[in-house]
This record gives sequence, structure tokens and C-alpha cells, in this order.
Amino acid sequence: MILDNRGLEPPQPMMRTLAALEELDDGQTLVIINDRRPMFLFEQLDELGYLYLTEQQEDGSYRVTISKRAG
Repeated sequence: MILDNRGLEPPQPMMRTLAALEELDDGQTLVIINDRRPMFLFEQLDELGYLYLTEQQEDGSYRVTISKRAG
């Protein structure tokens, strides 16, 4: 699933992302695209046990791939 959060004001991107993660089945990944690096989201993902990979895009946006930690 890909969630494009560009153009949204905080905290909308984080709220949309956390809601989408609740719908994620085991083994699925969520890809989000944000205008800025989602620092506060990273703290939440660490607390909830998600793994994530962050890549800055050529246009300055950030692509974050999120998956559930196994087990």
C-alpha cells in the first residue's frame, strides 16, 4: 500500500500513517511519501515495534517503507 501524505500539514501525515498501519496485515508493507522527514513518526514506529527504511527523493520528499517486525 502507498500513502501519499504530501501537501498535508502536521499532524495529518502521522495520523493517516498510524491509521493505515492498523489496517496492515502481517507480512505487508506500507510506503508513505512525505514532504519532510517524519521525525515524530519514527519515535512512534520504534515504540510500536515497526521496522522502517527512509529514502530522500530527488524532489526533496521522503519515502518511508514500513513493515511489522517479525514475531
